[in-house]
Amino acid sequence: TLSGEGFVHLDVTYWGRSLGVLLALDHQTGRPLYMAFVKSETVKDYKDAVFSTRERGYTIRGLIIDGKQSLFKTFSGYPIQMCQFHMKQIIRRYLTLNPRLLAARELKDLVGRLHTADEVDFKKDFQDWKEKWNDTINHKSLHKDGKMHYTHQRLRAAMNSLNFYLPYLFTYQRDDCKGMPNTNNKIEGTFTDLKKNLNNHSGLTQENRKRFICGFFLAWNGD
Repeated sequence: TLSGEGFVHLDVTYWGRSLGVLLALDHQTGRPLYMAFVKSETVKDYKDAVFSTRERGYTIRGLIIDGKQSLFKTFSGYPIQMCQFHMKQIIRRYLTLNPRLLAARELKDLVGRLHTADEVDFKKDFQDWKEKWNDTINHKSLHKDGKMHYTHQRLRAAMNSLNFYLPYLFTYQRDDCKGMPNTNNKIEGTFTDLKKNLNNHSGLTQENRKRFICGFFLAWNGD
């Protein structure tokens, strides 16, 4: 059984393609609330984590997740914070570290200020950006297939991604979510500690690796 309430980090980390660990972590204490071995990140895996955590007596005040889009609808009954660090990473992947287009540089700079931004100001600045660069965003070119396609597809992809996650980027600023983090850094740090410990025991079989991981989280819980 579990007790208490709080904000829950949800994430998965992998060792190769065959072994993944899904973890639910209490933000305040860093205590693991749920752990399961998974082969891939399915919605069912995440639902099992939330259901098990809740059914064992823990009250979930909100969830912090990294961006699997289907989860936002699945857990719409909870306040959800999209990890701002991962939002920046998504935009960086689309736009690169040094975008050539001025519109892309401005969007990258805007997202770079996300962690210090106020929700109202950020949304206004993003809307202003879309209006300023409307012609660039919607510009089309004739491609080799004889059809017209958007010229700056990666810029549009970055914009569309930000559009999707925007309702979840500032949940932590809501009055009913005081104390909620704006990133998944705590669970990332836990995974880093786990992997460092595992690296000190290289050569383990997969079954022994699983036993080690279970022991790591039992020790973390103080059990």
